Amino acid sequence: MGASFRVLLKVEIPAGTDTDFEQEWRSAAPAVAGHPANRGHWLSRSDQEANTYYVISDWVDEPTFREFESSETHLAHRKRMHPFRVSGSMATMRILAGHAQ
Repeated sequence: MGASFRVLLKVEIPAGTDTDFEQEWRSAAPAVAGHPANRGHWLSRSDQEANTYYVISDWVDEPTFREFESSETHLAHRKRMHPFRVSGSMATMRILAGHAQ
């Protein structure tokens, strides 16, 4: 079953906190990935922008994501990650087509 709704987060962190940020993300990620409507949750580090990460999260649909976004589980996850966030942004999109091997 493929995802139909994708969330892309851009997160800028303080210099020198990359190891701690990555460790905390890995520790907190199961709270997101464990949701039955979540189809995958990935962390990537930018090669072009210092101290910048991207988080991609795929969901069954937008309403389910929005429900999770306001849940106690997500609010606890955000609280754990907040100390690492200097700035960031979120983009949402609908997956129209794809190819994977």
